Amino acid sequence: MRNAIVIGASVAGLAVAGVLSRRFASVTVLDRDMLPDDNTPRRGVPQSQQGHFLLVSGLQELEALFPDLERELVAAGGTRIDPGLGLRSYRFGRLFPIVATGRELISMSRPQLELLVRERVAELAGVTIRDRIAVTGLRGDGERVTGVTLDTGEKLDADLVVDCSGRSSRSDRWLGQLGFPSPERVEVKVGVVYSTRTYRRRPGDLPGWQAVLILPTAPAERMAGIALPLEGDRWLVTVGGWHVEDPPTDAAAFEAVAAALPDLTVAELIARTEPLTDPAVHRFPSSRRRLFERLDRLPAGYVAVGDAVCSFNPIYGQGMTCATREAVALGIALDQHGTASSAMARDYYRAAAEIIATPWRFAVGGDFTYPQTTGPRPRGIRLVNWYVRKIALAAHVRPDINALLLAVQQLVTPPGVLFRLAFVARVLWLARSSRVRG
Repeated sequence: MRNAIVIGASVAGLAVAGVLSRRFASVTVLDRDMLPDDNTPRRGVPQSQQGHFLLVSGLQELEALFPDLERELVAAGGTRIDPGLGLRSYRFGRLFPIVATGRELISMSRPQLELLVRERVAELAGVTIRDRIAVTGLRGDGERVTGVTLDTGEKLDADLVVDCSGRSSRSDRWLGQLGFPSPERVEVKVGVVYSTRTYRRRPGDLPGWQAVLILPTAPAERMAGIALPLEGDRWLVTVGGWHVEDPPTDAAAFEAVAAALPDLTVAELIARTEPLTDPAVHRFPSSRRRLFERLDRLPAGYVAVGDAVCSFNPIYGQGMTCATREAVALGIALDQHGTASSAMARDYYRAAAEIIATPWRFAVGGDFTYPQTTGPRPRGIRLVNWYVRKIALAAHVRPDINALLLAVQQLVTPPGVLFRLAFVARVLWLARSSRVRG
């Protein structure tokens, strides 16, 4: 295959470029932003100053695409964390037990991750990254997308165009102009608002732990707290939650919200550290999913990846990992078909829907524990939420249950293991024991 175009140089776009570089003679990545030479947050990613999780499975996929990336991330200041050992996880009013999972994630800022992956992509044969250039439309012939038009008036031909332009993708309109149908859209309004500050990090700031995750018990509690180690000897601290009308925009309000969390670890951390930035607020009004897999007619030569397909509530930290796994699924579909046909696109979207299904169900399920959340409810979500709470309670009692739950949450282990009859019976018994102990 000859030419491919990737719209967007986000983590999704960079992962796609890595996949396509092995299958196309040339790959051009286009981004409207000025892409910095350092780890400065960029304007086109307004959430880049906030905390991001690249789950264990996402890190594994990126390492497979860009060998030795993990070592480079650590060398640049990233911190290896076994989520069962180093992450202080507080949920349902209790601290989860310590358990070695044998797997590690790397805590770093999103701009740092993008910078290192972008540098690796730029080194790939046949790949060109162009910044400060915007796509204004798709080109096509009624059966397939054949390229793009740029804001300069330039026209680029392509055998495949991959839309990684994110949540604000305009491809529905672009595809409509070519006579192709737009996918059905599902939207769940969550009203998430969160505020982030960075602090100077020193040894001993967080005794016994490397990071903190505090989640509220819904519906009575709504605010979460996160503390993550960043490169440059910094802490990134976030407070925020669901259906928040008055987010903390100054230091006093930020500290007050931290002090009101159900666990005081974050409040104690920021009380003993030096702030480096003012609070930066980000709003996420709704989770949004575009159901390409349900379309009867798909154009050849075009697919969407990442937030252009599904934009998750960021509190769950699933977006970058799902986007990376979708990029890998695209490569598999291309190998199976040997061309960017409509049949290839259909198989890719089916695979992407499978990747998205479990994270979407658990994330949206968590969102619907709040009565203010609106939108289509997944079938049986009340029962699933009830059972997920039972698993969490059982995990407080047995470290092995906690280890399995972490593996599912990190998208390493398929969720079906949580619904086997023997496991369900064990969970229900242990959950009862957890309540007695509590």
